[in-house]
Amino acid sequence: MKIVFMGTPEFSVPTLLALSKHHEVVAVITQPDRKKGRGKQMQAPPVKELALELSIPVLQPEKIKNAEFVKILKEIEADIFVVVAYGQLLSQEILDMPRLGCINIHASLLPKYRGPAPINYAILNGDKTTGITIMQMDLGLDTGDILLKEEIKIEESDTSETLYTKLSGLGSKSVITALKSIENGSIIREKQDDSASSYAPMLTKEMGKIDFSKTTEEILNLIKGLQPWPSAYTSLNGNVLKIFEASMIEQSYDGKFGEIVEINSHGIYVKTVNSAIIIKELQPQGKKRMKTSDFLNGTSIKLGDTFT
Repeated sequence: MKIVFMGTPEFSVPTLLALSKHHEVVAVITQPDRKKGRGKQMQAPPVKELALELSIPVLQPEKIKNAEFVKILKEIEADIFVVVAYGQLLSQEILDMPRLGCINIHASLLPKYRGPAPINYAILNGDKTTGITIMQMDLGLDTGDILLKEEIKIEESDTSETLYTKLSGLGSKSVITALKSIENGSIIREKQDDSASSYAPMLTKEMGKIDFSKTTEEILNLIKGLQPWPSAYTSLNGNVLKIFEASMIEQSYDGKFGEIVEINSHGIYVKTVNSAIIIKELQPQGKKRMKTSDFLNGTSIKLGDTFT
């Protein structure tokens, strides 16, 4: 099939690569280059970089609904548009352009976690499974008919970063399966149950603040679910610390929530409402991410100090 691919971040890259091996990708639509990093250098989206390597034409409209760009898009002959984390909403006019419509790869088991941050919320909420949904797009936000679902287990060690990688790969395989069924006419469309839907809104920096009066499980899910951004954080003696790795200590301690109850070569033990966490990797304000053992070599924290 002739495909127009729309995607922007690293998550979209495996799908573009898979499509290029099985179909004819006639154009790639991605977000414009943006200034990034401390040097504010212009940086191309990961999808653009791969498309150029594959010699696929790249288009980067500031607004995809712009009348001039819509005219350009109409002139591209494609059977279907495949969308993966593109970053802009499509108009009905665009959705109706290809003869087979537009399909989207969404990183949750719809109708659960519609919206921009489904991977993070699956971890934040302590879910045991998640997956990929291939969906026929409509004007709603992730409300279109389900074409295919693939489920995976969320491991205890998973963070939003590791799950991002797993689901990115799963999506690239699932869409090839779905396209085959679409092409031969065997695809079965399933309406979403709106009453069972939930929403995964944009992440904010404020979400990362650790509340040690919560359970150990909730705190660990926060740490794992907000990587790499905005990261879970706390404050000790007036200094902000980002926490990247921690584990559960199934032991009760006396003291206040957030109090350091033990320090040893394994890490910093901090009291929670039902037990304690041991902090193993962190990032002090203005410094690089490091193991807690390295942090302890250059600091004078002591038992009784309290994270706030």
